[in-house]
Amino acid sequence: MYRKILITTDGSAVSSKTACAGVALAEQLGAEVLALFVAPEYQYPIYVEIIPPSYPSEDEYRAAMLRAGKEHTKDVVDSCARRNVRCEALTTFSESAALKIVEVAQHNACDLIFMGSHGRSGWGQLLLGSVTNKVLSHSRIPVLVHRLINGPDHK
Repeated sequence: MYRKILITTDGSAVSSKTACAGVALAEQLGAEVLALFVAPEYQYPIYVEIIPPSYPSEDEYRAAMLRAGKEHTKDVVDSCARRNVRCEALTTFSESAALKIVEVAQHNACDLIFMGSHGRSGWGQLLLGSVTNKVLSHSRIPVLVHRLINGPDHK
């Protein structure tokens, strides 16, 4: 059914749990996985004439984000290795994580995007501006949302 599944991660507990579920699905389907971390673009300090010496350079920032991406996708890669699922990890940069997720999925011939949601609804969802909602509205391929609920008291 699906041959290549894009699993997004941001290093949070939600995305880690989502990744485990996504890898289990990939194993069941015999699909391969592309683990993706989207880092924000480098931001130059604004309203200052001199950049403080402690402010990272663009190269330092990119290197730090690539390390973070490797760390954030490690759970997915390790889970795939344990389940004998083929996996590739990718870190990319964008100001719009949702649009980048859709772009990467298309560019890498993924046929499913698997991502998490906190399960918020109503105002919480509207105010959050959920990356998941944006991916759902822009993607031309199926998006499977793994909804996490914190327990019986979750509202």
